[in-house]
Amino acid sequence: MAYTLPKLPYPYNALEPHLDAATMDIHHTKHHQTYVDKLNAALEKYPELQAQAVESLLKNLDTLPEAIRTPVRNHGGGHTNHTLFWTSLTPTQDLTPTSDLLQALHTAFGSFDQFKQQFSDAAATHFGSGWAWLALDASQTLKIYSLPNQDSPLSQGHQPLFGLDVWEHAYYLKYQNRRPDYIAAIWHCLNWPEIGKRFQAKV
Repeated sequence: MAYTLPKLPYPYNALEPHLDAATMDIHHTKHHQTYVDKLNAALEKYPELQAQAVESLLKNLDTLPEAIRTPVRNHGGGHTNHTLFWTSLTPTQDLTPTSDLLQALHTAFGSFDQFKQQFSDAAATHFGSGWAWLALDASQTLKIYSLPNQDSPLSQGHQPLFGLDVWEHAYYLKYQNRRPDYIAAIWHCLNWPEIGKRFQAKV
């Protein structure tokens, strides 16, 4: 069964003024759709693999046929990263993590403000295209790091809780070369209840 583009849980203009409607529309219907289309094309001759969840494919890249390993890494990563990204955002502007996640952030990073600073730094200093991640490693420890292109923490055995897309297509229409302004705006849009559910499900 072919993978499909998920619908956004809010209108394209719902995150304004932080994320503009034009960028959200193009990002979702053009960029994310392209990853879905190319992932389906890569797996066209492998129906037994297309029946698997994309997360399973990314967790087991080394077991895939070599001919499709890179396309699945790139386009499967693009699909799952963006799917997580859309549901990590909300127009509700609940700016505080759930209590258990907040305590874990304090333990791992010293305070919520220090977490925000370290995450923002990881996103701002990432060279080229990629993502900044908050993830749980194999020992259930919270980690912040960045990965290139559409690489997924799943391929490292880590569970992503939230990823910030720092490809230029995610912000250039509104913020041009001002990536730090885009990063600052994201903190007004995070869906902490949803991110908290991911955390609770894995600890």
